[in-house]
Amino acid sequence: MTRQDGPATTAQHALDGLRRAIVAGEFRPGQRVLQEEIAQNLGISVAPVREALRALEQEGQVVYRPRRGYFITELRAADLVEIYALRQLLEERAVRHALPTLDDDAVERIALAARDCAEAAGRGDVATELAANRRFHFGMLEPPDQHHTMRLIRLLWDSTEAYRAMYYNSPEERATTVDAHEKILDAVRRRAVDEVVAELDAHRDRALRVLTAILEAGD
Repeated sequence: MTRQDGPATTAQHALDGLRRAIVAGEFRPGQRVLQEEIAQNLGISVAPVREALRALEQEGQVVYRPRRGYFITELRAADLVEIYALRQLLEERAVRHALPTLDDDAVERIALAARDCAEAAGRGDVATELAANRRFHFGMLEPPDQHHTMRLIRLLWDSTEAYRAMYYNSPEERATTVDAHEKILDAVRRRAVDEVVAELDAHRDRALRVLTAILEAGD
């Protein structure tokens, strides 16, 4: 975890540092989070790290075990199946509301995110790819006046961030994602809502199959 310059004394700074570490794969599911070590690496006290961990606990990214501390959330295959089923329902609702409202500028922002994702995939830069991937998806999922839907979608994405990092550590899956994004983007440009939904479902289903296999292999 990279030490930051400046007045690094806030919980937000600690939260940003922990998020970067999770998406970079510095923490694996089930791993204990050492608060003192994080505080030292970030150049801050333990108190904001503890506050940041409480925020991550609310998102489902870490769990607290009494007398043992915080651990990166470890999911079962059944948990992932449930989360991805909920995502399918909510994301279809979101994209059907959002797509008709997207103007050309919004579509180009989605295209830029797809390009950034592809370039990061080519470099093997997982953290940058994850950030671009999130911009790509959320660019077509954020309908106006659907705040509760988006809050739930963000919660579901956040709860599987460590697993998404595992998925993108595979060169094959990085390449597959680039192809999937091209198909989705083509349908978005044509405002073909049913095709967008179908391509998103296929993209999501592949990620679920890969992640489920990883979990089952570790049992």
